[in-house]
Amino acid sequence: MSTITCKAAVAWGAGEALVMEEVEVDPPNSMEIRIKVVCTSLCRSDVTQWESKTAVPLFPRIFGHEASGIVESIGEGVTEFKEGDHVLTVFTGECMTCKHCSSGKSNMCQILGLERRGLMHSDQKTRFSVRGKPVYHYCAVSSFSEYTVVHTGCAVKISSTVPLEKICLLSCGVAAGLGAAWKVADINKGSSVVIFGLGTVGLSVAQGAKLRGASRIIGVDTNPQKYEKGKIFGVTDYINPNDCNEPVQQVIKRITDGGADFAFECIGDTGMITTALQSCCDGWGLTVTLGVPKVNPEIAAHYAQFLSGKTLKGSLFGGWKPKSDLPLLVDMYLRKEIQIDEFITHNLPFEDINKAFNLMREGKCLRCVIHMPK
Repeated sequence: MSTITCKAAVAWGAGEALVMEEVEVDPPNSMEIRIKVVCTSLCRSDVTQWESKTAVPLFPRIFGHEASGIVESIGEGVTEFKEGDHVLTVFTGECMTCKHCSSGKSNMCQILGLERRGLMHSDQKTRFSVRGKPVYHYCAVSSFSEYTVVHTGCAVKISSTVPLEKICLLSCGVAAGLGAAWKVADINKGSSVVIFGLGTVGLSVAQGAKLRGASRIIGVDTNPQKYEKGKIFGVTDYINPNDCNEPVQQVIKRITDGGADFAFECIGDTGMITTALQSCCDGWGLTVTLGVPKVNPEIAAHYAQFLSGKTLKGSLFGGWKPKSDLPLLVDMYLRKEIQIDEFITHNLPFEDINKAFNLMREGKCLRCVIHMPK
């Protein structure tokens, strides 16, 4: 195997437009695979990290983590994959052997968990370079490149019959929302649910709640266009906080007779977590937080919220173990039991990737699928 030269969209600084560069992609090391990326969708967390001036500046960097592709080559010791296999990438892996993977209680792999330093899990090095300069990874995936290298624990084999231009959404956002509703909250029939933020994750929570038989699904968003989209996924009521003459939590408590059974914070605003908690009913109200905050990562809540029996839970990737659980969601999609296509509002060629970033920043898209050159 040899180094590949290909096109990648490289971020050279926080908030700076991505630049199409010729990058060199190393061969896969032991227990790694090199993937020809077919489609990749833009996730809000890509934009948040790209814009962030508070995070450690890891540039130049190749973002992207929601992706589908085809295995181009395999490293030493790889038996699970072969060249030509169709795969989904995942931003948090599953080694199958660590304390968390074997516990049955967690999807937080100790070996292949969320990678924040822009390097490969195995050797803390990068597989990308441009003009001799190393390029950082993102979430150990970096799918805004025609080719990328990932650990085998961060890839899921899927059937070659699954449309790669659709299924890439299961790599993160759609799966995260469904899992938050099903695995983390375990919504029961007849429940009342309030969702703060009707982006892809929030609408996926709505879809999960609808499929679980929730009686009322309240969407809270400042963009009124989101309500029409929300109806497709099960949202029954829409509240625009800008139109309320009282705090939104008061509105929710009034229309749900004391508060919702479940609240989901899908914005990435830690102040909104308090609002979500206050929107839940006493005794058993459960708030699940899914958003990645842009600023102010600290949570503040009055202790009385918890003395009254409410619960606050965090959720990473909806609690799914990626390699064990994602194939089940793929099968559900093939049986038309879950909606994915309806989240795709735009399809763009790779060279227009900056347009995708602008659409996301302006709130004009749910998911934009970026198609690599064939």
